[in-house]
Amino acid sequence: MRYLILTLRTPNFDVSVIEGHKEYLAQLMANGVLELAGGFTDQTGGAYVIVAEDLESAQTIAFNDPVYTSGASDVIVHEWNAA
Repeated sequence: MRYLILTLRTPNFDVSVIEGHKEYLAQLMANGVLELAGGFTDQTGGAYVIVAEDLESAQTIAFNDPVYTSGASDVIVHEWNAA
């Protein structure tokens, strides 16, 4: 199943977390988990699409992202029936 992960910047956002976030996404891509990712043009956050077995697995992946663990962004996970 595919999951859409939204990352929305908080007032605590620090640009220094972006490098760790990119490295995390690169590892997900290398592991065949990440399908698509990108930032919003208004600089308020971004989104990415992953493949996971279930919602709990998707949440584990999303909540281990450095943008979340650092408090820089709120993270929302949606099961997504993308076509």
